[in-house]
Amino acid sequence: MTKPLLLKNLRLMGADAGDVLIEGGRIAQIAPEITPTGEVSVEDCGGALALPGLVDAHAHLDKTLWGMPWHPHQQGKSLQQMIDTERKLRHELDMDAERQSARQVALALSKGTTAIRSHVDIDTEHGLSLHRGVAATRARYADVMQIETVAFPQSGLMIRPGTLELMDEALREGADIVGGLDPCGIDRDPKGQLDAVFGLAERHGKPIDIHLHEPGEMGAFSLEMILDRTEALAMQGRVTVSHAFCLGMQDQARVAELLDRIAALEVSLATTAPAARPVPSVAACRERGIAICAGNDGIRDTWTPYGNACMLERAMLVGLRNNFRADVEVGWALDTCTTEGAKVMGLEGYGLAEGCRADLVLVDVEAVSEAITQRPPRRLVLSGGQIVARNGETEATWQSA
Repeated sequence: MTKPLLLKNLRLMGADAGDVLIEGGRIAQIAPEITPTGEVSVEDCGGALALPGLVDAHAHLDKTLWGMPWHPHQQGKSLQQMIDTERKLRHELDMDAERQSARQVALALSKGTTAIRSHVDIDTEHGLSLHRGVAATRARYADVMQIETVAFPQSGLMIRPGTLELMDEALREGADIVGGLDPCGIDRDPKGQLDAVFGLAERHGKPIDIHLHEPGEMGAFSLEMILDRTEALAMQGRVTVSHAFCLGMQDQARVAELLDRIAALEVSLATTAPAARPVPSVAACRERGIAICAGNDGIRDTWTPYGNACMLERAMLVGLRNNFRADVEVGWALDTCTTEGAKVMGLEGYGLAEGCRADLVLVDVEAVSEAITQRPPRRLVLSGGQIVARNGETEATWQSA
C-alpha cells in the first residue's frame, strides 16, 4: 500500500491555504496546518489552487488517432457521412483500440481527468474487438482512472441485423451502460430501437445513455419516446441523453415543457458544447435540478481534427456556448466537468472533503475562473491518492506507448 501523503500549502477551490493528508487513497484530514508524523511523504504545493479530479462524461476512447501520424481530415458534414467515413478508415488505418484508448487515457491523466465515460462502437464489422480493446485499457488503468463503457451501436441497431445480439454479448462481458443513437434519423424505427435499448437495460439491470443528435421537433419526438419508457419502466435516475440538440431549438415553451419532464424523471443530460449546433441551456437545467455533464466527445479522430483531452478547455467551451461571464457562471461551466459529471457517472466519494477519494488537480492560479480561462499546465494530478502527473506530464509505469 502507498504510504500516506501530506500535501502542504494548497487552496481547495480557492479557499484559504491549508494542508491535506491522504491515507489509503482517501482524504483523511483537512486542516490549516498538519504536522507530519511517522512515515509520510510530504509535497509542498506552493499555494496552488486545488480542484477535484476532472470528469469526461462523454468520450470515445476507441476512436482517437492520438499519437499516430497526422491523417488529413476528410469526412463530410452529415452524421451518416461521418459514420461511413470512420467505418472505411478503420480498415485503412492501424487504429488498434487497446493501444489508442491507452494513449488517450494517459493524455487525459496529464490534463487532470480521473474519470471517463466512454462510448465504444459495437457493430457487425468489428464485433466486440473495440469493446475488448477498451476493456483491456480499463483494467490496465483501474487504479488511477475510473472508466465506464457504453455499448454503443454507432452504425445503427435496427438497420444492421446482428448488432442487437452483439450488444447483448458486450453487456454480458462487462459493458456498464446500454447505448443508443438517433432512433428516427439513423434507424428510422424509433419504437423498434428504443424497445430494444430499454429491453437490454431491463434484462441486464444496466443504465442507458442515448446519443440524440436529431434537431427540432424530430428530436423532441424521440426524446418524448425516451421519457415515456423511462417512466413506464421506472428507470428514473438511470437514463442519460447525450447532445440533446433539440433542447436548443427556438420554441422556448416546448423546450421548457421537455425540461420540466426531464427533471421530474431524473433524466440527466450530457453536452459537448459544440459551436455549430443548438445546445441545452446549462442555466435552465440548473434551475430545475437537472444533472448536466460535459465531455470531450472525439479527440483527434476521423470525425474531427480538434481536441486535446483537456476538460478545463471543455469547461471554457461550455462557458462560451452558454455566454457565461461572471465568475459564478464560469463556476457552473466547471461543474459540468466535475460535480455534475460525477453525479451522472455515479462516482462514489467524489469531492474535496474528508473521506472522499483523493482525486485532486493542482493549478497555479488565483481563482477557479482563472483555471478555466487560462488553463495552465497541471502542477500536480492525484488519482486515488497517487501522484499520476506533474507539470503536465504523466509519471508512472503504466504510461501508454
